[in-house]
Amino acid sequence: MRFLHSVVAPLLLLAAGAAQAASSWGFDDAKLTLTAKKAAAGAKDKGVYQFNDKKALTTPVVFESSDSLKLLLTVKEDGKGKRPHQAFLILREPTSGLEAPFPMTVKDNGRATVEIKHSDLPVQLAIATSPLKASIVIASPGPSKGFKKDVFDVEIKRDPASPPVAYETPLRYGKQKEVDHTFRSDPLSPLKIISAVFVVAIFTAIPIVLFGWLALGANLSHLPKALSTAPVAHGVFFGSLVAMEGVFFMYYISWNLFQTLPVIGIVGTAAFLSGTKALGEVQSRRLAGER
Repeated sequence: MRFLHSVVAPLLLLAAGAAQAASSWGFDDAKLTLTAKKAAAGAKDKGVYQFNDKKALTTPVVFESSDSLKLLLTVKEDGKGKRPHQAFLILREPTSGLEAPFPMTVKDNGRATVEIKHSDLPVQLAIATSPLKASIVIASPGPSKGFKKDVFDVEIKRDPASPPVAYETPLRYGKQKEVDHTFRSDPLSPLKIISAVFVVAIFTAIPIVLFGWLALGANLSHLPKALSTAPVAHGVFFGSLVAMEGVFFMYYISWNLFQTLPVIGIVGTAAFLSGTKALGEVQSRRLAGER
């Protein structure tokens, strides 16, 4: 007796576990109705198809632009009508794998319904040339196995008179093609009109400067004495002024800023030091009363 009890108890647990493992979701009494949008009152449906979770439809359902597709079924768990946590009718494009889920409205007794209009289809599925795969997905948390199976095919047929569906490829982030950009070379010289303006300004300023010197009483007779008293200072100062103009000219035609600035620093230092000595010599002559 003790031996029989020790054998029966494990067998009961094993049977309970097997029964629990065998529980699964499914459906029955599925009715697919295809209705034209502009059908007159009392007109019959275009097509009515019946199937269940064991036997799918073998002929594709033609879904035209003016049609609506309505599915009625009873969701069951272990043969009993019950409301699951999730119940969807999914349309899938077999080539690209794109899917569009349509949730079902399910009552507590398991009666579920879903209706799809042609305008509800995403653009990618509305322009599909091959039949779409329609599958039913039913699942809930718990030990019962979920259900997912293709139940029928949908052949999309558009009205030739309706405007074509516009589809724009979405922006996808990722590696792009290498951009080979050629930068425009720096201009070698300014515009001709700008150069002409400054040339005219320079040649106009020269006679004005000479006239100003004469008006202020410039005396060129002191030039030999100035050169004999401080020849290096006057020579370097005058040469640095000419060199500075040459630096500006080179910058104008070919040099860049990094080539010009060091030379300006050297020439400017020479002009400052020699100019100090040259102006000192001029001041000494003025203090001596020589004008």
